[in-house]
Amino acid sequence: MNPPDRPTVDVVIATRNRPELLRRAIAAVLAQTADCDLTCLVVFDQCEPDESLAEEGPDRRVRVLANTRRPGLAGGRNTGILAGTGDLVAFCDDDDAWLPEKLEVQLALLAESGADTSVTGITVEYDGRSVDRVPTADQLRLENLARRRVMAAHPSSVVVRREALLGRIGLVDEEIPGSYGEDFDWLLRAAVYPIAVVPRPLVRVRWGGSQFSQQWQTIVDAIDYSLGKHAVFHRDPRALGRLYGRRAFALAALGRPEARRAVLRTVRVAPLEPRAYLAAAVALHVVSAERLLHLAHQRGHGI
Repeated sequence: MNPPDRPTVDVVIATRNRPELLRRAIAAVLAQTADCDLTCLVVFDQCEPDESLAEEGPDRRVRVLANTRRPGLAGGRNTGILAGTGDLVAFCDDDDAWLPEKLEVQLALLAESGADTSVTGITVEYDGRSVDRVPTADQLRLENLARRRVMAAHPSSVVVRREALLGRIGLVDEEIPGSYGEDFDWLLRAAVYPIAVVPRPLVRVRWGGSQFSQQWQTIVDAIDYSLGKHAVFHRDPRALGRLYGRRAFALAALGRPEARRAVLRTVRVAPLEPRAYLAAAVALHVVSAERLLHLAHQRGHGI
């Protein structure tokens, strides 16, 4: 029986057709130095579950599940969350890997701070390069987060108390088109409350492999959904301009004629928003969207 003061942690990994990377992610979770009872819930989304991954140990185990909710990353994450019972829930993308001490450090910080949620920094790996990205607590205040999406606050670094996840913060939103930006949507809700930050890069993140990186229409639809959902964007021209700029860039990448109007709308709201000018360059065929995206990924950023 687990001692009453020993943390119980569920780690949710939603996956689809990345078996080698998935095994690396699971191995890193099981190798955690934290003194806790840990269950890794591997949720297969729109593909056949690999039952050979199941594992049972005294304080480390792996459960294999099929996504029983809406197809996509959001439904996969929620399937894992609701199948677990741990006091704490953590997430890891199937192509990322935790450093061994990651969970130990976060559990200590959560106990000390009393916060609902904790994140760490990350090491971004892309095209043979690596860049450390570490968020600050100030960056993760709601208004700052809306103004400048903090990519360093990556979902693979999140640990959250189950009580808050199922209550005041809420589950992952499955209504977001294509599950695009579901992690940012969730973080905006978590940021209503203080987030405890470990100022160290404790997750290795494989950048640029996202299924969303060039699904431009899905990005447009998801941004429109987010603008309708979160009032915080409409309270700050810079926050609104950032989303308008990303939307304009996606439209330009699609070759849509309305991209130029979207650029002008962005400039009217936030004249210094750089994405407006990147979108204009793509719309005018000065440079390709793919080239700009590649350059951003090299620096550990998105567009």
